[in-house]
Amino acid sequence: MEQKADSGPGAKAARWFPPPALWAFLLLLGVVFAGAYAVGRAVGPVAPGMHGPGVTSDAPSRDADLPMEHGGGH
Repeated sequence: MEQKADSGPGAKAARWFPPPALWAFLLLLGVVFAGAYAVGRAVGPVAPGMHGPGVTSDAPSRDADLPMEHGGGH
């Protein structure tokens, strides 16, 4: 007597589940991203004078005081 795999309409569909290590990696990735985002929001900009889009300042720009040098002279 030969056994066959069920392939009829009443056969249970085999479902693929990702390995637990993949779920753990994705969870760890999300935790690290959330932590980095929280630290970045708490610390603020990394450079002085750096602003988000649409933020204006009443103070004069410090870039206007810098001389413009276009040459690569020695």
